[in-house]
Amino acid sequence: MSDAAPIHDAAELTRYIETRYHARHREQLPPLAAMAAKVEEVHFGDDHVPDGLSDVLRRMIGEMEVHMKKEELILFPAIRRGGGPGIENPIAVMRADHDDHAAEVAEIRRLTRELTLPEGACGTWTALYARLNEFITDLEEHMRLENDVLFPQSEPGNTAHA
Repeated sequence: MSDAAPIHDAAELTRYIETRYHARHREQLPPLAAMAAKVEEVHFGDDHVPDGLSDVLRRMIGEMEVHMKKEELILFPAIRRGGGPGIENPIAVMRADHDDHAAEVAEIRRLTRELTLPEGACGTWTALYARLNEFITDLEEHMRLENDVLFPQSEPGNTAHA
């Protein structure tokens, strides 16, 4: 499969999201949390240290795993079956979760001063911010695809309903 999202087929888009984004987030978050903890420990007391970042990332590991499982076990199979009455309820829950994820991203940006490295940052700190940028970019595109493409196709009354 190419990296282009199959935006006109809701069932295919659910599979794309699982393989492209869910799998990737599961790979990204644990090392990010570990790297953040290392930076916080090694640079404790530095004015620029993103104190609390590892806690945010560890919390996101749990929250996102629950969110992705709800999609994989409940919502996406329902979408693949053609949706139906009541599908707007799990979609509303997923949209609310996305709002929570966006708030966590805002907290990451605040703690890292918009991913701005201090002068002379070590290799781990530099790699952390580069990988955080990749994660945030992936997560924001993941949420955009679901909120703006997949969910509208699957909601009752939408003429683009899959």
